Amino acid sequence: MSTAQVFSSDVAFTPTVKSIQGRKGSRDGYASMEQRGSWRTGVTPDLAQFIESQISVFFATANSEGQPYIQHRGGPAGFLHVLDERTIAFADFAGNRQYITQGNLADNAKAYLFLIDYRTRQRVKLWGEARVVEGDADLMAKLMPENYRARPEQVILFTVSAWDMNCPQHIPLRFDAAEVEAIVAERDERIEVLEAELARLRSGQSSKGRS
Repeated sequence: MSTAQVFSSDVAFTPTVKSIQGRKGSRDGYASMEQRGSWRTGVTPDLAQFIESQISVFFATANSEGQPYIQHRGGPAGFLHVLDERTIAFADFAGNRQYITQGNLADNAKAYLFLIDYRTRQRVKLWGEARVVEGDADLMAKLMPENYRARPEQVILFTVSAWDMNCPQHIPLRFDAAEVEAIVAERDERIEVLEAELARLRSGQSSKGRS
């Protein structure tokens, strides 16, 4: 039986969690955080910008027996849409047709989004509830990334209950392949310019030597 939530962070900080925090010495710090307002419950402009810049997200659900399941969803930057300060939406592309996430949400609306940006070493955790929307062509068209080669099957609407942004500790620094390609291309272009300039200077020196 669930207990009433007093603070937004109670979505994760259950009485058992708080007891462990107390035993391990972190409860006072988190209690202070709770008194200062706890976790945010609405998507801020900065968070919206972060969400909509991501190309990858991990989406967690659990079935009626509490068995968790995590599914990866990806797409071009902008495939995640912030519709308002409480709602995140994305087109759910056709995949292996197991429908575990959809089945879990049919039995248990509780859901969780985990976003991690390795380049900036930021991660965001969002708790909430989600539902599947089928047959809404207008909404699907609004959410489908332009010119993206995937078949949209349905829409996922995620309602935010609380969110928290973690520190960057232990997050490895990684770059997307497209970013690396752009950096290498810029370097190669610069090398070509320098080589051309060096050849020009050498040519000029040779001409002077023959005069």
